[in-house]
Order: sequence, then structure tokens, then C-alpha cells
Amino acid sequence: MFYWILLVLAILFEVTGTLSMKWSTLTGSASGFYIMLLMIACSYLSLSIAIKKIALGVAYAMWEGIGIILISLFSLGLFNESLSGYKLLGLTLLILGITLIKFGSRIKDPQQHEVAS
Repeated sequence: MFYWILLVLAILFEVTGTLSMKWSTLTGSASGFYIMLLMIACSYLSLSIAIKKIALGVAYAMWEGIGIILISLFSLGLFNESLSGYKLLGLTLLILGITLIKFGSRIKDPQQHEVAS
């Protein structure tokens, strides 16, 4: 459970860092870049610990995919960005892809089981 919490934190750090980067470019404030550097560093650190017990493909897909979804949704309200039909379709497919990768990691490869025996 601890490693899943770290993955969630990694996602939140990534989202915060990316949004602060955009905010900084719009306002001209350097503080957003410092926040971005700190948050991205925390994100990678949390992710690197999380992958000790979570499959890399699953962790990375969730980290990047959920991050993209959250950044897209927050950008609607914070930066008045649009959500076209294509973007919505892309986000939907992203959710489907993350779900398939997560469920696919539960199925053990029969050859792995035989090698371990």
C-alpha cells in the first residue's frame, strides 16, 4: 500500500510541477519555475521508490497517463484551455489504455511460472 501512495504522490507532484510551469510562463514569475523544479524532482523520487514494488509498465502508465488527464482537466479551469472532441476521445482512450495495462499486469505469464518451478 505504501508504494501505491508514493505513486499517487508522484502523480500529484508531476501535475503540480507542470501546472506551475505553465503559470510561470503566463505570469512571468520565476517562482513557478522553482516550484516546478522541486515538484518534478519530488515526482521522480517518489516514482523511483514506487517502482520497487509496482511493475514499471503499470507505474509509468499510471504516472504519465493520470498526470496527463489531470493536467488537461485543470488546464480547462485554470488557463481557459479548450476541450475538443478529439481531446476528449484521446483522454477516454488513455483511460482505457491505463485500465488495460493495469489489468494485464495481473495475468501471469505461464512461462514465468514454469521457469520459477
